Amino acid sequence: MPSYARFVALGDSFTEGLHDELGPDGRHLGWADRVAEALARDGAARAADAGDGDGPALQYANLAVRGRLLDEVVEEQVPLALDLQPDLVSFHGGGNDVLRPKVAIEDLVRRYEHAVHRLRATGAEVVLFTVLERTGGTGRLADALARRFAIFNAGVRRTARRTGARLADVGSQPALQDRRMWHEDRLHLDAEGHRRVAAAVLEALEVGSDELRGGPVGWWREPLPGGVPVSRRETLAGDVRWVRRHLLPWVGRRVRGVSSGDTVACKRPALMELRPEA
Repeated sequence: MPSYARFVALGDSFTEGLHDELGPDGRHLGWADRVAEALARDGAARAADAGDGDGPALQYANLAVRGRLLDEVVEEQVPLALDLQPDLVSFHGGGNDVLRPKVAIEDLVRRYEHAVHRLRATGAEVVLFTVLERTGGTGRLADALARRFAIFNAGVRRTARRTGARLADVGSQPALQDRRMWHEDRLHLDAEGHRRVAAAVLEALEVGSDELRGGPVGWWREPLPGGVPVSRRETLAGDVRWVRRHLLPWVGRRVRGVSSGDTVACKRPALMELRPEA
C-alpha cells in the first residue's frame, strides 16, 4: 500500500464519529480518527525502516457533520476537501437521504457517483462505504428500510467499480447488525462498531499489519460472543423506549425542518499533523 500524506474525511454522523470513546479534544473519536492514527503509525514505521527518522507526519482533516444529506456533503465539504489537495479521501453520504420517505434512490445514486468521479479526478484515493442495512431491528419498518438501503448499496458498489474507488463493504455484514454494536438510538455505532469499521477501511486500503488493523484480515466480520437471551417482552419494551426517546424526536425535527447538525461544526476543519507517540 502507498504511504499517504493528507487524509480528508467527508460525510455525516457516521464519519464525524458519535458515541465512541472521547478523544483529547473532548469529542468522540470515531472510525475515521482511528484510521488516521493507524495510517500515521504506519507511515512512521515505514520511515524508520527506511532510516528516515520519523519521516513526514500524516496530515488529517475531518469535515463531516451529523445530519448532512448527500447534496449538503457535496456542496459544503467537497470543495473544501479539494482545496486541501488530499491524496486520500473517505466519502460517505446518502444514508440520511434514504431515510426520507420520498427519496428517488436511482437519482440519489447518480448524484453520488458524480461526486465520486469529481474526487477521483484529482488523483486521490477514495474510500466508499455501503450503508448498514439493519441495526438489529425487526418488523415491517425495518424490512422496508433494509430493502431501500440494499438498493442504495448496490449503487455504491457499482460506483466503486466504475470509478476505481476502494470499498469498505460493511453494509450487509451480519456481525455489524448486532444491536450490541450500536448506540441505543439505533442510528450510530458504539465504540466496538467504530473499531470494526476502522478495521474494514484499513483492510480496503491493504494495510498489512494485524496490529494496525486490530487483528487478522477479516476479524471485524466475526460475530460477538453470544449475549444474554432477551425475551420478547423485553424487546418490545426496548422498542417502546426507542420510539419515545429517539424516533419521535427525529420525526419532530424532520417536521420542523431542523437538523441535529445545524449548530455543530466539523471537528477538524483544517489539515493537522498527526504524529503518533513512539
